[in-house]
Parts: sequence; structure tokens; C-alpha cells
Amino acid sequence: MKSLYCMVITTAPDRQEAENLAEGILNNRLAACIQMTDIRSFFLWEGALQKDDEVVLCIKTTEARYRDLEAYIAEYHSYDVPEIIKLPVTGGLPGYLSWLDSTTGGDWEGKKITNPKNK
Repeated sequence: MKSLYCMVITTAPDRQEAENLAEGILNNRLAACIQMTDIRSFFLWEGALQKDDEVVLCIKTTEARYRDLEAYIAEYHSYDVPEIIKLPVTGGLPGYLSWLDSTTGGDWEGKKITNPKNK
């Protein structure tokens, strides 16, 4: 069964960029809810071990809005290769899933995506 909903995970280098991304995503109705928290990331980049403080964003949206959400993050994120991982949502409270639909669908689909903040 194909999922109609997904959660997208991305990280930002600091709280300000994370909040700017979240506001732009929500203002464009690319998602219904975003939660964020501070994390410490360990990763390999250009052959070297990196250790950085970051902010992780857990973004709840619909499959219908995913491509526009991915494009938005790629355009407005400061990283050369931002983490964008999509996880299917295979179940959930029907009322919550209905809220995801109503918040991200309708008149918002197909509208020009904007960012009120500078990149």
C-alpha cells in the first residue's frame, strides 16, 4: 500500500537557519508541522571526520507536497548537499492525517513558492 503521507528529515547549521526554513516551508504550505531540536552530528565529509552542532527538523507533510518541499529545501538551504530524507508514514490518527491534507492541500498546491527571508 502506497503511503499518502511522509515525514522529511533535514538538518540546519544553526537555529536561525532552521527557523527561517521552517517559516518558509509553513508559509508556502509545504508541510503542516515542523519540530526541531538541537543535535550533535558526526559525519564524513570530503574524506574527513566532522563534528558539528546542528538543528534537526522533522517535517510532516503529504506525498503530494514532497517534491515542492524537497526543491524548497535544496534552494534555500546553506549546505552544498543538504540532508533530505523522506520516511513514509504508514499509519496515524485519522484526524491528524486529515489535518495534514487540509493544511497542505487545496488552493496551495501549484502556487509559486516564495521565501520571505534572504538565502
